[in-house]
Amino acid sequence: MRQVRDGLIQGFSLSGDNERKVVMRREPFLELVREAMDSLPRKFRRHIQNVAVVVEDHAPEGRDANDLLMGIFEGTPRTEQSFFGAGTGPNRIVLYQKNIEARAEDVPAEEGRSVEEIIREEVRLTVLHEFGHYFGLDEEALKDV
Repeated sequence: MRQVRDGLIQGFSLSGDNERKVVMRREPFLELVREAMDSLPRKFRRHIQNVAVVVEDHAPEGRDANDLLMGIFEGTPRTEQSFFGAGTGPNRIVLYQKNIEARAEDVPAEEGRSVEEIIREEVRLTVLHEFGHYFGLDEEALKDV
C-alpha cells in the first residue's frame, strides 16, 4: 500500500481481476461528509430535523449491479411530514463509501483530477442530492444540483 497526498487515501489494492481499488479510511471519509453537511446553506440547515446521516460500505444486496448507488434518503420528506408523524423515528441518509470510491476511481483519468478531489466532490454532491430528497425534491428537480 502507498500513501497518497494528504493521507485521505490509504492505498490501492489489486483484486483478482487486476482492477485497481481505492481504499479510503473511514474517519477521513466521515470528515468529508461533515464538511459537505456544513456547506449546506444555513437557511436549509436550520430546517433539518430528525435525520441520521450514516456511511455504509455498499448498498444492500439485490440492487442492479449497473446502478452504482452513491447514497439514498430513507424516510418521509419534509413536505409530507405532519405533527402526528413526529414519533415515527429518524429519517436516514446513507452514503455508500465503496460505491463513491469506485466512481472516483473511474473519473480522474477522464477529467485530469486526483482521486481525492473526485471523492470530495462525489460526497458533496451525494449529500446535497439526498438532502434535496429530504426537502421533497424528486429526481427530475435534482438533475441540475
